[in-house]
Amino acid sequence: MNTSYPWIKQSYSIYHAQQFPGETNPLTYFSLTDALIHHAANTEEPMLYFWPTEKLVFLGMIDTKMPYIEDALEVLKDHNYRYVSRNSGGLAVVSDPGILNFSMIFPEEGKQRLKINDAYERMHALVSETFRDYNIDIQAKEIPNSYCPGDYDLSINGRKIAGISQRRVKGGSAIMIYIGINGNQDERSYLIKDFYAQGIKGQEVKWDYPNIDPKVMTTVSQELGFEISVDQVIDLIIQVFERHGQVKQGPYTEDIIVNYQDEYQKMIRRNQKLLGPLFKEGVDEG
Repeated sequence: MNTSYPWIKQSYSIYHAQQFPGETNPLTYFSLTDALIHHAANTEEPMLYFWPTEKLVFLGMIDTKMPYIEDALEVLKDHNYRYVSRNSGGLAVVSDPGILNFSMIFPEEGKQRLKINDAYERMHALVSETFRDYNIDIQAKEIPNSYCPGDYDLSINGRKIAGISQRRVKGGSAIMIYIGINGNQDERSYLIKDFYAQGIKGQEVKWDYPNIDPKVMTTVSQELGFEISVDQVIDLIIQVFERHGQVKQGPYTEDIIVNYQDEYQKMIRRNQKLLGPLFKEGVDEG
């Protein structure tokens, strides 16, 4: 990492979704993201937000446009995955205990919002620095035939380990990443491949959906040749910021809770609009 980057030499507050003082469900993660962006804007301080989940699929808006979306969602339910329509990124992404979901949240800098590509570059630089002692080269380029392909897919030896998205609202932005740390990536890939197969059933559609090839995706553990845990990677990320700046535990203030409640209602309305009666099934347990 270029340690001259001013963004790394700041004081960051750390937030973990598991420590949120209230009941959580699939809507929580994205509602809390927006609440933390507002808090960062108010305090003018950046944040680190860790939010690993149980078995859950984040749907993009375009996924909900499939002609047989109900059949597609049955695939997820048959494999005990809940689902939620997210307010960032493009297409479906799998989350489970072997996946790390992590966000860097920045207020506007000098009254200017962080440029889109600069934001992606920050996350690429951070992930490269996180694994610097493991002698792996992490590249940023689109990996076609992965699920949710994008220009800033992160890969090792040409196989995707992570995808990045952004959430940008007034006052700040979140750079959001999922990283496949361990677990069966083939099963995740086949899950989403079947999701699209059942949702489209060979029809011509207006939108572009990926033709998923499980061979183009992998996990960090698989590429390292030994198991590394999500908690270990969280520690490695925090150590990067400790080396170059400062970190402190962020409190869940009344300001955050109030904003969270507002954003939670927005997520409900979003999912009701996009999924209709299918929404509640995805959020409820079981």
